[in-house]
Amino acid sequence: MRTTLYNRILLFALLFTLAPAASAQSLLVPMDLEQSNHLKAYGVAYWVLEQGVNVEWLLNYRSGSFMVPATPALERVCRLRGVTYEVISAGDAAAIYGEIESANMERVMLEKAPKVAVYVPPNFQPWDDAVTLALEYAEIPYDKVFDEEVLSGKLLQYDWLHLHHEDFTGQYGKFYALYRGAKWYVEQQAVYEELARKLGYRTVQEEKKAVAAAIKDYVGQGGFMFAMCSATDSYDIALAAQGVDICAAVFDGTPADPEAQQKLDFSQTFAFENFSLIPDPLVYEFSDIDTTPRTGMSPRGDMLDYFTLFEFSAKYDPVPTMLTQDHTSVVKGFMGQTTAFKKSLVKKGITIMGQVEGSDEVKYLHGDYGKGTFTYYGGHDPEDYRHQVGDPPTQLDLYPNSPGYRLILNNVLFPAARKKEQKT
Repeated sequence: MRTTLYNRILLFALLFTLAPAASAQSLLVPMDLEQSNHLKAYGVAYWVLEQGVNVEWLLNYRSGSFMVPATPALERVCRLRGVTYEVISAGDAAAIYGEIESANMERVMLEKAPKVAVYVPPNFQPWDDAVTLALEYAEIPYDKVFDEEVLSGKLLQYDWLHLHHEDFTGQYGKFYALYRGAKWYVEQQAVYEELARKLGYRTVQEEKKAVAAAIKDYVGQGGFMFAMCSATDSYDIALAAQGVDICAAVFDGTPADPEAQQKLDFSQTFAFENFSLIPDPLVYEFSDIDTTPRTGMSPRGDMLDYFTLFEFSAKYDPVPTMLTQDHTSVVKGFMGQTTAFKKSLVKKGITIMGQVEGSDEVKYLHGDYGKGTFTYYGGHDPEDYRHQVGDPPTQLDLYPNSPGYRLILNNVLFPAARKKEQKT
């Protein structure tokens, strides 16, 4: 009798222990058109990672949805941030897994909140950066770093680095023709020259090239680098022009090397090769990599300017699949000092993820270097078609479902993915 009672108690205890697992609920954050705020949804996923809880990124399932264990605290965060969510049963989750297994979908586990750095100058500049706007709107924390931090090796403390719209060639953005007398331009040049001298360099050109080389080393050691607008082509130019003077005298007091073009070393660049420099200081362009029309407006016009995201195999190409998750495959175009890249100048082996159909314009690309990766995204602001110097910042409350901004935030979460998933 005692043995029977003991067995019953033991069985009851076992059933009580297993009951929560059997009835466990998950919280699904859909990323299709049902989502009320796509951008803040990324911030919710990041918040979960900060709590030490893994997030499942369901690639190609309802436009890249997130699934996590349901908790009252998480539901409260979603409600406070205006993010749509669904509480689902274990059976519903199992059905989703089954659908993913039988289609071009995949489950990727996000395991760690990436430590984010944004490379940004300390002095005021009359333009805004789409990445910092996205991070702040999504409530994802980040640190600001600049040349001193980069050259001292501080980047190794970070998982992900964004390059602000910097000019790594030492030509101050090639704003000389229009803004050389502007207060902000004069102040920027003075600040940059003083910093270069402080760090032991004769010119800003030499110092910026050293910064570019240090960032390359960071990527090689496993860092994830993301760049937009002029920080894309000017960065590759700086890598190709190490030890070569490519700046006119108005920038550094000495004339450019007349054989600079012939001395470029394309084997050192990340994404581009065989490009031609544009050394004229009065021309607002670094090279022929960029496809920005000189008229300042796309020949297609604002209303017809779109680029298309490529579709990848989620199971065999999880990296570009992660980076292209969106609720539309056709994204509204936007311009910048560097708007897009000539496909004919993109190196073989680089993954092209977005392109203007029927043209030579590549908008979005990705590649590997050493143990790390780099991603280039052309244009300045996905919701400001033709952002001008001095224009006010974009208010993302007006664009909570921006497909163009989603691509930025895909990159922020990318380093959180389980390492074995990051193989293509």
